[in-house]
Amino acid sequence: MKSSSMNTHMGNIVVDNDVIAQYAGSVAIECIGIVGMAGISMRDGIAKILRTENLSRGIGVRLSSDHKLILDFHVIVAYGVSIMTVSDNLIESVKYKVEEFTGLDVEKINIFVEGVRVID
Repeated sequence: MKSSSMNTHMGNIVVDNDVIAQYAGSVAIECIGIVGMAGISMRDGIAKILRTENLSRGIGVRLSSDHKLILDFHVIVAYGVSIMTVSDNLIESVKYKVEEFTGLDVEKINIFVEGVRVID
């Protein structure tokens, strides 16, 4: 499904999954310890950091059978941080802000750490 929808008393609201991914990506890069979103080259298997205009490529958005969002994040984290702490912060921030933004419940957030970078 390419979009997520909800029914209201006034009609249907349809939100494209790329809109949700772009918003979730902008929330994610504000989290401490996240350097950026990762884009994976299928040919090389190498993770690259994505520019801010391409954040949605590092995020997968799906709708579960009970109409809840499932988000997959491919991230690059800062060297020396606790991955568990960064992940907990990312999940908490994204879940709250995406639910507030879309009005849809977030069922699950999967985080795939694709790389580590040293921050200057």
